[in-house]
Amino acid sequence: MTSATLAEQATSAPPPSNQAPRRLGALVWALPPLVVIAVIAVYPLIRMLAESADGQGQSTWGAVLSSEAFVRALTTTAWIAIASTVGCVVLGTFLSVVLAFVPFPGSGLVARMIDTVLALPSFLITLAFTFLYGSAGAVNSAIAAVTGERPLHFLTTPWGVILAEITFFTPFVVRPLLAAFAMMSTDQLNVAASLGASPLRVLRSVILPEAWPALAAGGSLVLLLTLNEFGIVAFTGAKDVTTLPVLIYTRGIVTFDLPGAAVIATVQVALSLALYGAYRLLFARITTRREKI
Repeated sequence: MTSATLAEQATSAPPPSNQAPRRLGALVWALPPLVVIAVIAVYPLIRMLAESADGQGQSTWGAVLSSEAFVRALTTTAWIAIASTVGCVVLGTFLSVVLAFVPFPGSGLVARMIDTVLALPSFLITLAFTFLYGSAGAVNSAIAAVTGERPLHFLTTPWGVILAEITFFTPFVVRPLLAAFAMMSTDQLNVAASLGASPLRVLRSVILPEAWPALAAGGSLVLLLTLNEFGIVAFTGAKDVTTLPVLIYTRGIVTFDLPGAAVIATVQVALSLALYGAYRLLFARITTRREKI
């Protein structure tokens, strides 16, 4: 074998692999976040499951899940969350379309005010509703000055909770939709308008299909948030409205039934994780379908 052949083989030989150092470096960088997640999420879940297994009598899994209070709280939580999400999606879509495609004086200020709501605590919205629509609120006082009656008492009902949640969580739908509308090409709108399509048909056939992923993301986020909302329900003073978070608070803090509260909390976590998994699956299917198109 000549020296030229040896030189050619040395030149064509692959460089030494450095995959092992790269994997070690990736593991080193990934270790601190994993430790943080284990401390703040995995460990409390393990303790919660262990606490729920220590229940006796009415605090066992079977007794808690078959109790009337749990079934009623689960039903109330589900329909309040669904009704609030539907209201947020409808109102948020309307506001987003108006702000993005129907410009008017002050639209920028309105958009900034909607963004400001995202920074406010949820109980502040409830307090505002109490001052406006409560039994001694401004609206009831104004009506009483004319008719002598105070007819508005919906704030302490499930509808008051739903209205407060719609008011607070609608910006979580508006913001993703506005971002999606900002990235939308105006050529599609111009072509549809030049072909004689009505504004409603343009909205249904062009705008909403393009914004569907953002709408699904915002709606899913609102559903998760309303499912776990505690502050709004507590501050409205709705005594007959018992959701799962309120029931967890009552059994764990008021009656000191920690095993029973752990059982309900485990169910709450399982519902949240199931909804999140369904959202990820739906979003993956939407993304795959759009890539194929």
